[in-house]
Amino acid sequence: MEPVVISIVVAAIVIVFLVASSVRIVPQARRYNVERFGRYRRTLQPGLNLVLPMADRINTKLDVREQVYSSDPRPVITEDNLVVNIDTVLYYQITDPRAAAYEVADYLQAIDQLTVTTLRNVIGSMDLEETLTSREEINSRLRAVLDDATGKWGIRVNRVEIKAIDPPHTIKEAMEKQMRAERDKRAAILHAEGERQAKILTAEGTKQKDILEAQGAQQAMILRADGEAKAVELVFQAVHRNNADPKVLAYKYLETLPHLASSDNNTFWVIPGELTEAVRTVTRAFGDDGASTASAPPTEPSAGAEAAPDGARSPELEAGSSLLLDAAAAADEAEKQAAAAVSDAKAEAAAAQSPQVPRRA
Repeated sequence: MEPVVISIVVAAIVIVFLVASSVRIVPQARRYNVERFGRYRRTLQPGLNLVLPMADRINTKLDVREQVYSSDPRPVITEDNLVVNIDTVLYYQITDPRAAAYEVADYLQAIDQLTVTTLRNVIGSMDLEETLTSREEINSRLRAVLDDATGKWGIRVNRVEIKAIDPPHTIKEAMEKQMRAERDKRAAILHAEGERQAKILTAEGTKQKDILEAQGAQQAMILRADGEAKAVELVFQAVHRNNADPKVLAYKYLETLPHLASSDNNTFWVIPGELTEAVRTVTRAFGDDGASTASAPPTEPSAGAEAAPDGARSPELEAGSSLLLDAAAAADEAEKQAAAAVSDAKAEAAAAQSPQVPRRA
């Protein structure tokens, strides 16, 4: 019985081994290439798969997800004979597991070498400045070449990016100096532009201020001239309307004399030659009035400036006293006597216009 039991146990073990060898579980996003007697048979898909024990063998296990491959810095010579180190990043995906396993021995190495050669061809036709500023063009040209070459390998290149472009150290220093000089130039230009704008605005403000001040002065002079013209016109109309006699005009002439010495800056002033004639005219006029009216006792010059309530007083200006007084005193005395004369003239005019009111002696 023991040999029979041993045979059953051995058979069971063999059956279990064969069953275990025929079952293959493939994870998601994986592909297994199966060979039968050394020849490609099929590609196992994710899930439970059965194979022929002892005849079928799994050759390669591939990952069909998108993968990233970063290459080491490679020296590349530009058109202007400068050596730069360029790093690239490659994004690829296996689309045909059979071709990736049997069309190329090592697809990663093949892609890396193809990237380097294509990059040297592209960069060799550009100078350093164009290389640094044309990354998008370089990426598109690399992707087009790699995608065309790796299609028969069952690999699709989705994206190629240049990670870094490192020029020589001396070129970096020269570029830094150039950039610093360019920034200093822009700063100086901006500073000069700011000063220019400030000066322009200041000049515009000064111009507007001068214009406004000139316009204000002009308006003030015009208004002042209009006022003086209207005042002169009113005085002229009043003189002609009232038919002023020579004694009033002589009084106005004498009234302006004190204003000649009113300024503090005047150290001397000149009495016009017509002063004596004006005084004589006023005296003659007042003398005529005194002859026609009741005679009044002679008074002092200072008392003659105060008119009597009845307006009948007619002060006289003696020629001898005017010659003895100085010019300022003579002008003041003449002004006071002229004021009294004007008061008498106004009273007489009022009496003439009102006959019902008898004239007071």
